[in-house]
Amino acid sequence: MAIMEISVVPLGLGQTSVGDYIAAVVQYLRQQQLPHYLTDMGTIVEGSTEQLLQVAQVLHEIPFKRGVKRVLTHLTIDDRRDKEVHLDDKIRAVKARLT
Repeated sequence: MAIMEISVVPLGLGQTSVGDYIAAVVQYLRQQQLPHYLTDMGTIVEGSTEQLLQVAQVLHEIPFKRGVKRVLTHLTIDDRRDKEVHLDDKIRAVKARLT
């Protein structure tokens, strides 16, 4: 499994709140039943690399479908092939080092 961090930012809204757009992103992830976490700065999603790239395309399009004319999407994928990784693995590894 790979882990993706994605941040979808609709631009040119004339307001500072983007919560409705982020809620639509999370709703899509729930419908797809993909493991994910919403954070203050983005959303973390777990899946195969192919799956994550397809999801990134869909998430990028969500604001456009809601009438936004410009969208900035930041995407990072951690694709580790020497062992299987899951959400929370990195956090657990760091916490283990702190105890």
